[in-house]
Amino acid sequence: MPTLIYVHGFLSSPQSHKALLTKTWLSQQAASIDYQCPYLSPYPTEAQAQLRDLMRPLEGQQVGFVGSSLGGFWSTWLVETFGHKAVLINPSVRPYELINRVAGEPQRNYYTQDTYTMTAEHGEQYRNAYQAHLKDRSAYWLLAQTGDETLDYRHAVERYEGCRQSIEQGGDHAFQGYEQRLTEILTFLFDG
Repeated sequence: MPTLIYVHGFLSSPQSHKALLTKTWLSQQAASIDYQCPYLSPYPTEAQAQLRDLMRPLEGQQVGFVGSSLGGFWSTWLVETFGHKAVLINPSVRPYELINRVAGEPQRNYYTQDTYTMTAEHGEQYRNAYQAHLKDRSAYWLLAQTGDETLDYRHAVERYEGCRQSIEQGGDHAFQGYEQRLTEILTFLFDG
């Protein structure tokens, strides 16, 4: 059974709108696909350990990643570490730069209300997880909207040059119209 792993963004959770939409859509339209969306720590080394643990029982199976925002960063790390394919939705390209901007200021998870304080050390951990070289650009599909109010979509366009890209005018960080892309997302991840 193929597995779709939805990787949520910074200060988000499996309760995010796109994560729940994906789960519901799959249960109705593609029940043969196993859906997983782990709650990831905002701390990079903890998140890496969680993702490694998640992937261990899936070795040798067909897996696809959908990563939103920081989840796009982690999905790239997953593809480069374990293989498979990823669809990146308004992905964070260099999270270490963003983390350094908020270091020392408490950050609140939008869904759990947990608070976290990021440090320069966490920024360095993100930098260490950054995959400078993409081995197979055909393994990625970038979905970005120019109206993203959180991240500059042009950074993702540059980072994923040579990969499949769908850049839409307007929209926002949540990526408007995401649900209309799900059939095509599954085709890319599992039938391509």
